[in-house]
Amino acid sequence: MAISVFDLFSVGIGPSSSHTVGPMRAARLFVQRLHGEGRLSQVKRIKAELFGSLGATGHGHGSPKAVLLGLEGHSPETVDPAAVEGRVAEIRETGRLRLDGVQEIRFTVDRDLVMHRRKSLPLHPNGMRFTATGTDGVELESAVYYSVGGGFVVDEDATGTDRIKPDATPVRYPFRTGVELLARTEESGLPISGVMLANELSWRGEDAVHKELLGIWQVMRECVDNGCRNSGELPGGLKVRRRAAELAASLTEQDDPLEWVTLFALAVNEENAAGGRVVTAPTNGAAGIVPAVLHYYMRFVPGADDAGVVRFLLAAGAVGVLFKENASISGAEVGCQGEVGSACSMAAAGLAEVLGGTPSQVENAAEIAMEHNLGLTCDPIGGLVQIPCIERNAVASVKAITAARMALRGDGTHFVSLDKVIKTMRETGRDMKVKYKETARGGLAVNVIEC
Repeated sequence: MAISVFDLFSVGIGPSSSHTVGPMRAARLFVQRLHGEGRLSQVKRIKAELFGSLGATGHGHGSPKAVLLGLEGHSPETVDPAAVEGRVAEIRETGRLRLDGVQEIRFTVDRDLVMHRRKSLPLHPNGMRFTATGTDGVELESAVYYSVGGGFVVDEDATGTDRIKPDATPVRYPFRTGVELLARTEESGLPISGVMLANELSWRGEDAVHKELLGIWQVMRECVDNGCRNSGELPGGLKVRRRAAELAASLTEQDDPLEWVTLFALAVNEENAAGGRVVTAPTNGAAGIVPAVLHYYMRFVPGADDAGVVRFLLAAGAVGVLFKENASISGAEVGCQGEVGSACSMAAAGLAEVLGGTPSQVENAAEIAMEHNLGLTCDPIGGLVQIPCIERNAVASVKAITAARMALRGDGTHFVSLDKVIKTMRETGRDMKVKYKETARGGLAVNVIEC
């Protein structure tokens, strides 16, 4: 299987890649399948069922809204965040849904969209089943999808060890482990970003890679700008106050760079929590880390430029491939170590790359960052991507910078390899109790009393 950097960095909306972006994509896949088979006009009813973590925390993560919009044919990349609430309210009030934007059916949200809080499907905690019926209740089509982290969606034919989007595209320098990645750099003489770029050329030209990565960077910048402007309380009932705008107004050019990094991360994750436009990096819950460290590079590193941004994202993407191939980036599967931990590792690798690190130093930076996120649970209060998620991104952004600078002070040799720490993360996730994996049934989610 081949994974592109654009699989790991994609544009979507908040608050969650696995609970919002993935369900929207899955619902859209289902109605487009019906449309492509010429059966959409026969549909009289759609039933959508969400299982496991989606059923347990889906309301707080916006999953029902995402499913409704996906059934209407919207995609996370292009849907207007400002129009979401209005359209969802209209569906609820009228009891009418436009399948793929063209076929109107009756749809009662409380009846036709079922949240199974304590039932799971076999492959992954984030399971969904869609069923379409026609006249007299005759079943026309049924399909099961899984949202496996970062907005990735697979169907029920995927196996337990094959939970990435199937893509058999041959790449120039294939790698699945850190050892193989370093071997590719040694045999080619290329940096990690160069190996990843050579592989990206299997899908698109070099100019297109640069243009699209800078487009991703532009969305990240806009997200930070929006987060620094918007104030007030975040939605969801916890009455969490947005802090980025106030912090932005108080900082000066001479303030500690790490305070700016904190600001950048807070701005992104507040926008994410509010359902705004973000870049999954590699998930929405961890969307603030890579942008924050990239802003640090552009603002505080002499000589930083757009070419460096491209190399940063390519190197970060290469490390993201290792997590996606060998472990998980899904909080529902391995806890927040798979989201914030992998994002911290990716950001550390990207920064080490653009600061002139050797491939071994870049791999070391990624390892340091992940090693110190092992065991991180996913215990969002109220099932919302707010507490502790927003602050956790800020802390991890600083940690990524520290990891990169520590690695650059060494010669690349180190005791624990990135492969070993990824394996440990996967095993730790397997050992972690379900209540600590995005179910809001353990940790801070139950130990903080709402007033």
